[in-house]
Amino acid sequence: MDNSLLVSLSQQIASFRSMDVIANNLANVSTPGFKREAAKFEEYVTQVAPSEGQTGIQTVSFVKDAGVMRDLAEGNVTTTGATFDTAIEGQGYFAVQTAQGERYTRNGHFSLDASGQIVTSAGNPVMGDGGPITITPDDGDVHIAADGTVSGKNGQIGKLRLVDFPNDRALVKQGESLYSTTQAPGAASDAKVRQGMLESSNVQPVIEISHMIEVMRSYEATATLSKSQEDLMRQAIDKLGTMPN
Repeated sequence: MDNSLLVSLSQQIASFRSMDVIANNLANVSTPGFKREAAKFEEYVTQVAPSEGQTGIQTVSFVKDAGVMRDLAEGNVTTTGATFDTAIEGQGYFAVQTAQGERYTRNGHFSLDASGQIVTSAGNPVMGDGGPITITPDDGDVHIAADGTVSGKNGQIGKLRLVDFPNDRALVKQGESLYSTTQAPGAASDAKVRQGMLESSNVQPVIEISHMIEVMRSYEATATLSKSQEDLMRQAIDKLGTMPN
């Protein structure tokens, strides 16, 4: 295949990847604690033999997918008034127990399950310093302090476990607003909990749509270039086919 077509193909694949990431951002505009992502690409340079009319080794530059970069900026904090909705101000994550092991999230849209445990929207227990936190009818109105202490009318019930990591960007998405990591979690000393509030997604729809339009235009330009190159090759083959032997 001609190198120009291969270069165009690599750019079109990169555009497709960018659109996929942007679409995921827009789909999570309303997901509490969601962090927007951006596709990251690198230039891949290789040396090829010269084509007809060229001299010396030729340098060809391709687009290489280098993964996804996460924007860790905090989203706006909005008031919901729900007792177990909690937002984190500052750096930190809630610890959550799942069937696959401990996971971490900034989505504080919590509630109580049938047994009175504080759980996520998916039903996973939210971890306290001593394990899952259970609320009973005798606890009355529940108050969650800035340091994560959960208390009722009879005193302290538990304390939400807030953790932090040396490298937040190394956290791996696991779905349902959860992250996993091989890093050892430490205490989130600067984090503050806000009861009755949720951290909004940091996705800005207008900016994402603007990026989507840019990617679409880039893809269309590359596709047009590829089609023009294919048309030229087809015309050349047709002319060769009509020449006498």
